[in-house]
Amino acid sequence: MIRAKFLAITAATLAVGLTACSPGGSGQQSAQNNAQPIVQDSAGSSAAPLPSDQSGEAPESSAVQEEKPSGQEDAQPDTSAANNECKARDLQLSFGESDGAAGSVYQPLIFTNSSDRTCVMQGFPGVSYVGGDDGHQIGAPAFRVGKKGDVISLAPGGKASALIKFVTVENYDSGECQLEPAKGLRIYPPHDTASMFIPFDYGQNGCANPNMGDHNQLTVQTVQAGVAQ
Repeated sequence: MIRAKFLAITAATLAVGLTACSPGGSGQQSAQNNAQPIVQDSAGSSAAPLPSDQSGEAPESSAVQEEKPSGQEDAQPDTSAANNECKARDLQLSFGESDGAAGSVYQPLIFTNSSDRTCVMQGFPGVSYVGGDDGHQIGAPAFRVGKKGDVISLAPGGKASALIKFVTVENYDSGECQLEPAKGLRIYPPHDTASMFIPFDYGQNGCANPNMGDHNQLTVQTVQAGVAQ
């Protein structure tokens, strides 16, 4: 009789232990809490926090971004061309002929290969207004419009261009915009961290307020061969 009671108590104890380790307990909840957050791309460049084991860059999204702020660098071009890219030291800047539209002006920014080697370009340049004696950035950089173009090969003396839209910022609310005279544009060639400067030979204002919502003071298209029209 004593041996039978002892076996019954032992069996009950084992059953309780197995139940505590079954799926649906605290172990499953802990795994959910440790799941990595999803990074979401948007035109506003907002993203969820990065996983703790990654440094600096969010994973690329498969979605095509039709419009986003132009930064100093674009995504790297095809591997075969990456080692022969046109850098700031290889290029000279100039403006093409402007074309006015309601409330804005379109003007090509021209890159001329001034080096003695053939180099390639692909993607969007970084574009922003600069002002003051210190060359500080005025407001938000240009928004990228459209898709990244194909790789362009530039022989010495060859030209490529990116079409820039200059919005007439004087049409914005002056208090919100915070008008500031711009001396020119700071330009980053695609995939380059070295900047270039092209001055204006006419009066041009920018919005010092970098948070103008959907009111983009500048937009830029991808680099294309020749001079954009």
